[in-house]
Amino acid sequence: MSSDNKKQRGIVLEALPNTHFKVRLDDGIEIDAHLAGKLRIHRIKILPGDKVTVETNDYDKTKGRIVYRG
Repeated sequence: MSSDNKKQRGIVLEALPNTHFKVRLDDGIEIDAHLAGKLRIHRIKILPGDKVTVETNDYDKTKGRIVYRG
């Protein structure tokens, strides 16, 4: 079984409530993203302006999950 998730780079534009963020991907698309579980567990702080890696799904390209900061 193959994974449908695509990893893309982006920059955090805005912090929203409940660990959600507005992220602009490198191709110019803005999406809503939430923190992955490992980032929550280890209390990794994400601020506007941070470069992040986001996983997006083929079914809904307007939402994603932040999996890496840096």
